[in-house]
Amino acid sequence: MTTAGLEGVVAGESEICYIDGYQGVLSYRGFNIHTLADHAVFEEVIFLLWNGWLPKQRELDQLRSNLVAERSLPGPVVDFLKSAGNSNGMDVLRTAVSLLSLYDPEAQDMSTEANHRKAVRLMSKTATIVTTLARLREGKPIVEGDPKLGFSANFLYTLSGKRPDEVMERAFDVAMTLHGDHELNASTFAARVTAATLSDIYSSVTSAIGALKGPLHGGANQDVIHILLELGGEDEAAGNVRDKLARKVKIPGFGHRVYRTEDPRATHLRVLSEELGRRTGHEKLYRMSRRMEDTVKSLKNLNPNVDFYSASTYYSLGIPIDLFTPVFAVSRMSGWTAHILEQYKNNRLIRPRAEYKGNPDGQPWVPIEKR
Repeated sequence: MTTAGLEGVVAGESEICYIDGYQGVLSYRGFNIHTLADHAVFEEVIFLLWNGWLPKQRELDQLRSNLVAERSLPGPVVDFLKSAGNSNGMDVLRTAVSLLSLYDPEAQDMSTEANHRKAVRLMSKTATIVTTLARLREGKPIVEGDPKLGFSANFLYTLSGKRPDEVMERAFDVAMTLHGDHELNASTFAARVTAATLSDIYSSVTSAIGALKGPLHGGANQDVIHILLELGGEDEAAGNVRDKLARKVKIPGFGHRVYRTEDPRATHLRVLSEELGRRTGHEKLYRMSRRMEDTVKSLKNLNPNVDFYSASTYYSLGIPIDLFTPVFAVSRMSGWTAHILEQYKNNRLIRPRAEYKGNPDGQPWVPIEKR
């Protein structure tokens, strides 16, 4: 029996992420996403995903120190970013991450210890790639990271050149946590398929970035913000939704392959969208989003997913629109690398079968002059 898109098919075992789509439950290593969003800092979430337990203070301090030490990029990678111009952000990120492997002396070392060190490098350098690209494209000088700042604060600082206040830092930190992992989504599955061949970790995350680029996976929040910015107000937002649904046009940011109730990540992002909108003068985006949500819910009984409110949240944080999906990749690098490390630990080549639907075997050969 086959299922289109492998929907509902269990393709492997994992101890990293649990989802109950009917109850709206998401947890990392047994910790509910609401608990983590309320209490954890993103570095704790990274450690949890990689290791399976919350870090003690000395473990957290060591991870933070390691992440700071790996922030800088090799010169040739910076040169590439300078040459990229206004190319698609995900294309640039995919190429830059792959390029990192050429300058990592441990790139081909498949030991557990080396792969953990490479995970740290990827986690840290991916963030630097995105912020460096943003600065260079705008003709602004690259901002060197501040070793005293944590992961999320440093990202916003190197992006804007201004140290974020505690509210902005915390908001981005929560957004990073919410996007950290989501079981066997398309990009994570792509990463594990590549890792299962015992290819290196750089190849595996490059596969994941390629999958995340697709608008059916990571690009929906960009579509959402473009719609919001074109709307004049709440009434127009509702009318736009009704018109699109009447023409059977899908509204980006709604519905999910797994969740049959509200995406628990959207619960937090809705709050962040309102708080940040009020602080930054973009509360109108939140109000229009709420009107769109209410309209879709009443007409189609669909709930917003992680992409819908992340659009206005990222916009209020000052993140360039075409870097929304690369920022998603910065966070999801924590989950991708966790899954790759887990795949290496108990590996078997992932090789499914296909139900053949073509012509039957035994077709007669026809010479070319008679075809």
